[in-house]
Amino acid sequence: MTNPIDQDKLEKLARVAIEVGLDLQDGQDLIMTAPLEAVPLVRLVTRHAYRAGAGLVTTLYSDPQATLARYEYGHDHSFDRAASWLFDGIGKAFDDNAARLAITAENPMLLASEDPEKVGRVNKAMSMASTPMRQRIVEFNINWNIIAYPGTDWAKLVFPGQTEENAIRKLAEAIFSASRVDRRDPVAAWHEHNKILAEKSAWLNEMNFDALHFTGPDTDLRVGLARDHEWMGGASRARNGIVCNPNIPTEEVFTTPHAMRVDGFVRSSKPLSYNGTLIENIQARFENGRIVSASASKGEEVLTSMLDIDEGARRLGEVALVPHSSPISRSETLFYNTMFDENAACHIAQGQCYSKCFRNSENISPEQIRANGGNSSQIHVDWMIGDARTDIDGITGDGTRIPVFRKGEWA
Repeated sequence: MTNPIDQDKLEKLARVAIEVGLDLQDGQDLIMTAPLEAVPLVRLVTRHAYRAGAGLVTTLYSDPQATLARYEYGHDHSFDRAASWLFDGIGKAFDDNAARLAITAENPMLLASEDPEKVGRVNKAMSMASTPMRQRIVEFNINWNIIAYPGTDWAKLVFPGQTEENAIRKLAEAIFSASRVDRRDPVAAWHEHNKILAEKSAWLNEMNFDALHFTGPDTDLRVGLARDHEWMGGASRARNGIVCNPNIPTEEVFTTPHAMRVDGFVRSSKPLSYNGTLIENIQARFENGRIVSASASKGEEVLTSMLDIDEGARRLGEVALVPHSSPISRSETLFYNTMFDENAACHIAQGQCYSKCFRNSENISPEQIRANGGNSSQIHVDWMIGDARTDIDGITGDGTRIPVFRKGEWA
């Protein structure tokens, strides 16, 4: 089989990851995670990192066959274990100003046939053990970025009925298009895109809405916004002073909801791929910020175990706005990968809030975040709630309603 992945565009993706995604600094270390299949992209990223002056690039690889071996042969006690020592070390590296890059390529349905109870236990153990690493990311202490590589099993899931070669080629081109590396100068394209997202964020911050009201099919949801919340999108300045693009691709502007002020009901508009399991047709009802009932036509056991990880898992940590006309939505491709699918639709996230999404976030304490309505949890899981029929009103402090979205587009 000839290589179905355009090597020039793959090289551009590696360059964008270092120059735009991370803006890696001279002398800064880089910690990278990737599945074995993504080695070609890892090598290109590593070269660009050292050209940019990286101190040390350390890559941690994952292997899907090793993951499945645990479920096939592991004893019962294995499913409550996680490598806390590893996450402690990564947390220390972040404290020493290492940057973080994750490459995703795995089959989103890897664990779909495994015991949901065991999957839930593993997810809980991982969430608890990874707190030192995750906390430094959600607090935006360091510059970090996620990009994607067209893995074989992922490609065959997204493009069923195609030959393996064609499926990989199609997924690669979809990733390249969404990541804006199919342009002559992708770095310049990203700077222009970031400018547009910044303008949307600035308007929302000027309006300073007290709440957003989502209406659509099986959806009537009022999302109160945290006190002193700040909208963000595209490039953002981390607490270490470096401006980075955490997600490539990205089409969203997002902020922190008030954990105690979400009421109504909502239905997901796209499936959620969560740690190897597909969860479809989520329906949830919120009262006083908390999900009091939730169901799904597929993957409901995994959904329930996710919501029961801790108290904060049933409350929101993010609300994000994405027009239905976004390039990923227009592609009409379901990626089964939240990083892509969330950029096709407005979405909410269960769990941990981003402390960066507050005014004067450099000086805000965890106590102030809680007092302002920010949520705390071991998880942060996005799921999509917007489509071409979604209307959103912004509600000001005096109750005035201002159109924000009409029929899935900016009003």
